[in-house]
Amino acid sequence: MNQQDMYRVTIVRGGTSKGIYILKNVLPYEPEKRDPIILAIFGSPDIRQIDGLGGADVLTSKLAILGPPTRPDADVDYTFGQVRLDEPKVDYQGNCGNISAGVGPAAIHLGLVSKQEPVTKVRIHLTNFNCILRAEVPVRNGEVEVDGDYAIAGVPGTGARIDLDFCDTGGAKTGRLLPTGNVKDTIHVDGIGDVTMSLVDAGNPTAFVAATDLGLTGTETPLQITSNKDLLGKLERIREHAAVPFGFARTWQEAKDTSPFIPFLCIVGPAQTYRDFTTGNTVPAASMDIVCRQYFEHTIHKAIAGTEAVCAGTAARIPGTVVNLLMPAATQVAEIVRIGDPVGVFPVGIAVDLAGGKPVLRKATFGRTARLIMDGYVYVRKSTQAGSGGA
Repeated sequence: MNQQDMYRVTIVRGGTSKGIYILKNVLPYEPEKRDPIILAIFGSPDIRQIDGLGGADVLTSKLAILGPPTRPDADVDYTFGQVRLDEPKVDYQGNCGNISAGVGPAAIHLGLVSKQEPVTKVRIHLTNFNCILRAEVPVRNGEVEVDGDYAIAGVPGTGARIDLDFCDTGGAKTGRLLPTGNVKDTIHVDGIGDVTMSLVDAGNPTAFVAATDLGLTGTETPLQITSNKDLLGKLERIREHAAVPFGFARTWQEAKDTSPFIPFLCIVGPAQTYRDFTTGNTVPAASMDIVCRQYFEHTIHKAIAGTEAVCAGTAARIPGTVVNLLMPAATQVAEIVRIGDPVGVFPVGIAVDLAGGKPVLRKATFGRTARLIMDGYVYVRKSTQAGSGGA
């Protein structure tokens, strides 16, 4: 008797993340049957993910479920899942811009989207937010282009540029670009005191806090923050409190269970010179407009999520936000917002207009690279799927 089942999966590096892409029809429809299979594929819960394909890092424990479009204005459906390392849970509340960059190439490779040369335009229905992401994927000789001269901070070498447009994500989760209607809110955080933050819903809902309000510069390395357990706990407490005005939890105590993935928390500061923590190379202040350090999933992002770059760029273009007030005067009207993250600079094209006195996101574009790494079958124990586990 065969003790394991086979599931076809594709592993794709999208931007500075890596994910497992799987066709919707390969998995059971019912979440209670589907998620145990997904957890087993990744090897969760286990911080090493030693018995699965996950990479023992929040940036490589990401899922993309792809299928035929369920909206007439889309070419493919895409559902994002963040697979937890420390508990048996797949969180479908948010999205990952880097994993989104791999959706177009994966959809073309899997036959969900017809190839067009030299560029295949893919309209992606992000089911998590019920909005449309747009990708332009270079194609040559019938294959997705891999080689190119486009470099992104945090990824070795260069590749073919994939252009993404996230303008439809403005207010996609909460219905408003500024969920509270305010450019800044002061929230009392239990055990900490009053914290001033800007709550913005674009890309992924995010609470922005000035680094100086936390006793930081904004140029700290991920390790410098994550090794400080008191600071890490403080960041999570602030994030949990921010979840309440966003509408993701009724109380901050509830946020840990009901909304552990979103909102993100972003620490922001003015442009400063610092070193790329992976290479030691200098990142000059003149190359950026602001610095950002993204907190999520109880850690600091080793670069910055594409969705977070969109949200930070959007906040930078809304007068009076915590982020906007840190922007150099000379860059207030520039088309590109340059965000300094732990490994370099992430440029994002942002345009925000006022409609009826309310900000509306009109443009949110950025470039990424992606590469198909593996296509094949993963084995999952029947006993695991039945809930009996095993070792």
